[in-house]
Amino acid sequence: MRSSVFSLSSARDRAVASALPTRLRPADLLRLTDEGAEDVLAGRYDHLLPVDGLWPAEQRWATRLSHDDEVDVWLISWTPGESTELHDHAGSLGALTVLSGALEEFRWNGTELCRRTLAAGDQAAFPIGWVHDVVRTPAAESVGPLDPTLSVHAYSPPLSAMSYYEVTGHGTLRRTTTVLTDQPEGDL
Repeated sequence: MRSSVFSLSSARDRAVASALPTRLRPADLLRLTDEGAEDVLAGRYDHLLPVDGLWPAEQRWATRLSHDDEVDVWLISWTPGESTELHDHAGSLGALTVLSGALEEFRWNGTELCRRTLAAGDQAAFPIGWVHDVVRTPAAESVGPLDPTLSVHAYSPPLSAMSYYEVTGHGTLRRTTTVLTDQPEGDL
């Protein structure tokens, strides 16, 4: 009896896996963002960082650390008060690792926005359909321009579109627009 349950479960898992847009799973993306964070901290991407170590203070900044047909990995610098707005990553899975500072994520749980804080070293993964807004935490506002809030993000397949949303007066979510983009966390 167990073997037939196992084979049905395996068949179902294979069917679900073949319907997903990527062979990578959230755990794979978390590993990639963790490795990317280690590489940034070890100086392997210094050639991609802002000149003179001066991080932009007025708007988010990003650079692609790696890219292939399966996954994009990005380093993002976050600025005070700048929100990504409520969005999803269309048909891409996502994950992030916070390198420095802290981020607040506001995620739609189906009935309301839930808040969580992600501090340096924290990770989060985003399945398809995850709607969230990400912003630098107010506590990070005392961080200076030489100590930016940084995170590494991975998307698989690489981003091609994002949809933006608003919470209605009736407590539901309404899509306001969808844009084609290959930029992480909205237009930078």
